[in-house]
Amino acid sequence: MDALIVYPENKEQLAAVKAVMKAMKVAFEQKHEVYPDYVVQGIKKSLKQVEGQKLTPFTGLKNMLHQQ
Repeated sequence: MDALIVYPENKEQLAAVKAVMKAMKVAFEQKHEVYPDYVVQGIKKSLKQVEGQKLTPFTGLKNMLHQQ
């Protein structure tokens, strides 16, 4: 069977969607996307590099691994 991904815009919409799903006895699961701190910090670091125009062009996986 197909799966649906729903993006409610507020708490009221979320509650309404959940109520309809429960009333129709449709199984669903709710997930909260929370990114680990190291991912958020990496993104912030990358954005600062972009702002400072300090980017290293990607020339291939081997070159990237040998730069460290």
